[in-house]
Amino acid sequence: MSTELQSELIQAVELRRNFAIISHPDAGKTTLTEKLLLYGGAIHEAGAVKARRAQRKATSDWMAMEQQRGISITSTVLQFEYQNCQINLLDTPGHQDFSEDTYRTLAAADNAVMLIDAAKGLEPQTRKLFEVCKLRGIPIFTFINKLDRPGREPLELLDEIEQELGLQTYAVNWPIGMGDRFKGVFDRHKQQIHLFERSAHGSREARDTVVELGDPRIEEQLEQSLYHQLKNDLELLDGVGPELDLQLIHEGKMTPVFFGSAMTNFGVELFLKYFLDYALKPGSHYSSVGEVAPTYPEFSGFVFKLQANMDPKHRDRVAFIRVCTGKFEKDMMVNHARIGKPIRLSRPQKLFAQERESIDVAYPGDVIGLNNPGVFAIGDTIYTGQKLEYEGIPYFSPELFASLRNPNPSKSKQFQKGVAELREEGAVQIMYSTDEAKRDPILAAVGQLQFEVVQFRLQNEYGVETILDLLPYSVARWVEGGWEALEKVGRIFNTTTVKDSMGRPVLLFRNEWNCQQLLGDYPELKLSAIAPVFSSQQPVEE
Repeated sequence: MSTELQSELIQAVELRRNFAIISHPDAGKTTLTEKLLLYGGAIHEAGAVKARRAQRKATSDWMAMEQQRGISITSTVLQFEYQNCQINLLDTPGHQDFSEDTYRTLAAADNAVMLIDAAKGLEPQTRKLFEVCKLRGIPIFTFINKLDRPGREPLELLDEIEQELGLQTYAVNWPIGMGDRFKGVFDRHKQQIHLFERSAHGSREARDTVVELGDPRIEEQLEQSLYHQLKNDLELLDGVGPELDLQLIHEGKMTPVFFGSAMTNFGVELFLKYFLDYALKPGSHYSSVGEVAPTYPEFSGFVFKLQANMDPKHRDRVAFIRVCTGKFEKDMMVNHARIGKPIRLSRPQKLFAQERESIDVAYPGDVIGLNNPGVFAIGDTIYTGQKLEYEGIPYFSPELFASLRNPNPSKSKQFQKGVAELREEGAVQIMYSTDEAKRDPILAAVGQLQFEVVQFRLQNEYGVETILDLLPYSVARWVEGGWEALEKVGRIFNTTTVKDSMGRPVLLFRNEWNCQQLLGDYPELKLSAIAPVFSSQQPVEE
């Protein structure tokens, strides 16, 4: 590798940060995302992103479903600069029925921001997504939101994170008051108090007055009771709390905690500044040839998301690629690991939600959009130089199952094409009966809304009306060791065997009790709730 390229890659990696936000619905994720863009200079007034989103809804049939429900059901990528750093914010759906899309997005993230509502604390969706981060060892930054409303005691919230998630906590800042009395935050590292001035609905950056701890001016600007409460809390934190440990943060064992209010902008910029200091830069990825460092000179990356019909006028399909190593350049020829053929990467795009602009180069940690004329599947690796392949993106255990029927034989081609493309995109998992006579696909979803979206899109995008028949299962488990391991066990009861889109055996159970009963009867059978895949595996053709 030339010295120039080596130097270019080192500098590019040093200046990049990449993260996804995980939260329960209604914790304030959209608001926090928008305020980070505001401080990053990507928008000039909060509300601008929502306004553009509203315009998109008016032109897209599918987005109309989002509009009707008032929810976000797709992931987007938002790239912006802050203090000379290139930040890639991987935004994820807010609705819990689309958590699988969030799982896939986390595969492309180097860090995660766990957003918590100060009044509600840890909620089910947050716990679920935390487990995915833990599985991947992703550093977790915690932002406790909505301090401008009444909420639980800050120490109680820290204790809940430690007890329930097994994470050490380190409060980087500390709130001064709560609800109507929320006046600002204390920066523990710099020993400074940030007193905030409320702006009109937080549409612009919050102005703050910075005062050193112990400065006599504090008593003029802060109620005595709040100042005493702050000093008592800090004494307690310093006495019993752990020291900040960057290594533990990077290992996903300690979470830096920030308090604030995305709605009023209090504490948002302070969070962004420390995130740049503490976050992991783009790192190595495990591949078929071992760990590959981001400064490896050859280009490589993987597909973590496909999105059909982002532009309804052109019925396009965009593949989201996480750049892992080397330097991406427009029109470069790369090898496609799964299909074993070279392809040209033309018309690459920088993504900002649904808006796109052409780019010429990208570096490790960046996300690029490529038009996908049916070439890419989720988990695919593209590379130059020596062949390598990244670990596939796992499927997680669905909880709802239904067979999907096409009542109109004349539409069978459109039906098959629609099901195949939605499966590729990961809109829903597709399974099939082992009985050759039963050819209807089985939809496997995390939430009911996924079924509705599949039927809605099949009708709107492929002109196919469908009938959905719910099935009486709630638990799916993949068989470790595949069909061979299943055959060794012999005939089993109280379960239904199906095959997933890769042709692997999956056992469906009515409930968890049935699953545990089977494991008790056949201890040699190993089952998994997660199906890791390598992208070279070919989907089953039905």
